[in-house]
Amino acid sequence: MSVNGYDIIGDIHGHADALEVLLVKMGYRFIDGCYRHPDRVVIFLGDFIDRGPKQRQVLNTVMPMVKYGGSKAVMGNHEFNALAFHTLDPSAKGQWLRARTDKNINQHIAFLNEYLHSDKKEELESVLDFFLSLPIWLELDGIRVVHACWEQNKINALGSAYLTPQLLVKATTQGTVEYNAIETLLKGVEYTLPFDNTWQDKDGHSRGEVRIKWWVGQDSKLCDIAMPPGVLDGTDFKDKIIKAENLVGYDKANKPVFIGHYWMSAKKGPCLLADNVTCLDYSVAKGGKLVAYRWSGEEKLNEANFIY
Repeated sequence: MSVNGYDIIGDIHGHADALEVLLVKMGYRFIDGCYRHPDRVVIFLGDFIDRGPKQRQVLNTVMPMVKYGGSKAVMGNHEFNALAFHTLDPSAKGQWLRARTDKNINQHIAFLNEYLHSDKKEELESVLDFFLSLPIWLELDGIRVVHACWEQNKINALGSAYLTPQLLVKATTQGTVEYNAIETLLKGVEYTLPFDNTWQDKDGHSRGEVRIKWWVGQDSKLCDIAMPPGVLDGTDFKDKIIKAENLVGYDKANKPVFIGHYWMSAKKGPCLLADNVTCLDYSVAKGGKLVAYRWSGEEKLNEANFIY
């Protein structure tokens, strides 16, 4: 098949119906067990699971596309968390790499309801094997793809884009190089708020750190780079200046990078973060839109190429 471009799709979170509608809208048809396009390839940005109503249907759509249909995908933080949740800690008998706290169970409950049954054991193992097979990032001709943040130093620190069972253990151990790399690449860059201040996230959890727009490369007010936008409105530290050297930055000369993860607002429709940076997570799990970008080789991204 001659490939004329990539269709990059944002976080799905169990919303199978929206996924199938989007694929059909982009000209994909169900042929020989999976959705295919005559001359284009899908790239999924991860976070297939949790929150939404149809976990298995999403994975039953995605997995054949990646395995047999030539599509590509990267790991999201929810796939990473699932691997840790279902893997015993080799250094602590009876403990899991991701603690089974009420908070972690509640975040994962939609997946557990569909897969954590005795008659689904083999299916669960197959899904976890699929998660482990996903790269953490993709460096392709013309574009880069990662779930949350392209940080070259963190990528270099990991060396390989693929997790192994041994690397999974290191990546869930706080203080290790691997842990810090995964936290950045799959969850983004966080800034610790001054004076022990906190804010409430979308799930009602109190947080002392805020995600920031890592791609920004100049001195900026904290309120202008905090994610999601507006989260620090009304605080007395929102105008604190963050120096450029404390931000990752993404050079304008770099190839376009596609990310998910950030729960962008769909009220005004998708928009670019920079000429070569765009997020495709528009909060489908919170009543927003499932968004794709149709890339056909352009070095400068174009908002006309969003599809939803």
